[in-house]
Amino acid sequence: MGTVSQRTLRVGFVLCPDFTLVAFSAFLDTLRLAADEGDRSRPIFCKWDVLSPDMSPIRSSAGVEVKPTVLLSKPSDFDYIVVVGGLLDAPRCSKATLDFLQRAGAHNIPLVGLCTGSFVLARLGLMNGIRTCVSWFHHEAFASEFPAVPVTSEVLYVVEKERLTCAGGTSVVHLAAHIIEAFNGPAHASKALRILIEDALQPGGAVQPTPPQSERARDARIRRAMLLIERNVQNPISCEFIARQVHLSVRQLERLFKLELGMSPSAYAEQLRLSKAHELLQTGNEPLYQIALLCGYKNHSHFANRFRLAFGASPSQVRSKKQAAKD
Repeated sequence: MGTVSQRTLRVGFVLCPDFTLVAFSAFLDTLRLAADEGDRSRPIFCKWDVLSPDMSPIRSSAGVEVKPTVLLSKPSDFDYIVVVGGLLDAPRCSKATLDFLQRAGAHNIPLVGLCTGSFVLARLGLMNGIRTCVSWFHHEAFASEFPAVPVTSEVLYVVEKERLTCAGGTSVVHLAAHIIEAFNGPAHASKALRILIEDALQPGGAVQPTPPQSERARDARIRRAMLLIERNVQNPISCEFIARQVHLSVRQLERLFKLELGMSPSAYAEQLRLSKAHELLQTGNEPLYQIALLCGYKNHSHFANRFRLAFGASPSQVRSKKQAAKD
């Protein structure tokens, strides 16, 4: 994957049941625009196929079906094989498809996991010991299912050891452009990005867009710190741990937090915990003691006191008001 090739880039797509349509179409359109001069869509510099064990149409999570173009063949027919995942509770890929991916891995064909395609590769043992990129939305599910696989949701994509993983959404455009640049050269990648109204190619280490709570911070290190806090609401982490993860001293971390957000990391963490508790009281039916635990409070009375200070009402009063509104 290191040198620019004059050959045609050949990409095979494996679409999982209920795959994410935008991840597939964005990656494919980046290839299409890089494959020809102008906007004529001729597969000259890039070619692609949608693979299938039986040629049956494949349904996306949006309900739109895509018709395969070729039967599963030799993995070596392709320079890259792209696995497009979708809904986590969707049916699994067929055995023939999974066997094909295993053969591809055994022959060192670069495998690309888009959206939850990384879950498919990890279930096959093809991500063992390899840092994997997923969306912040799927981070906890991935870490829970594959505790031995290093995972990040801080960056747009990760390229490591013939594996390329990406969070999904429009960030797949930049992963596709990265592949095109490596294989066909920067001119082809830049041309596709310009037509897609994208800025210059983003490196894999660019910070992944984060949940709304993180959008206020401009400093990438603070956004990463906020994301760490958001992922650990139930089991709060120390400022010392956060500082190490974002390569700052505790003093620098606290100074930058106050500069960016007007509060300390611990105050931000408690704000998140109490906001989550308020949301659970409004939307769920968990007992109050369980909500306290889910939000990182081991002592229920301490939780109730902190909640009252933040919202001017106790957790039980908020729960009662919700019940009264239903009746």
